[in-house]
Amino acid sequence: MNIGQAAKLSGVSAKMIRYYEQIGLIPQAIRSDAGYRHYNSTEVHSLRFIRRARDLGFSVEQIAALLVLWRDRDRASGDVKAMALSHAAGLKAKIAELQAMVHSLEHLADHCQGNDRPDCPILTDLAELTAAAEQRSQAPQRVPRFGAGTPASSH
Repeated sequence: MNIGQAAKLSGVSAKMIRYYEQIGLIPQAIRSDAGYRHYNSTEVHSLRFIRRARDLGFSVEQIAALLVLWRDRDRASGDVKAMALSHAAGLKAKIAELQAMVHSLEHLADHCQGNDRPDCPILTDLAELTAAAEQRSQAPQRVPRFGAGTPASSH
């Protein structure tokens, strides 16, 4: 089948299929005499696997590792489980960060009058954080002199 058919059956766009070939996530497709890519059902199955892994938020590097495990019939399922749990922990951390952002934005919005006046605690907060970061980056870095501020070493 051609790349368009493979894309339709796998749910992966033709552009992404070419990209996955380029980075070595999938092998280069067999080409016809005219230069067209041809895919078989096994390759489409691999593309579906990649699509599902991407849907679950795995990175390309993680998907490459998962593909190796998937193709290795002597693998330990514990390796796959460890990858999945590690990824889930990363997603939970990202969710916590996003929830903290939502909370901050809602808190700021609750304190904004939302009227015709220019006063806006949202903009004030953003400006204060920016100013504080600038002050930290412009503050001279104190480099201690040799032995200053460190416990005396015993000789």
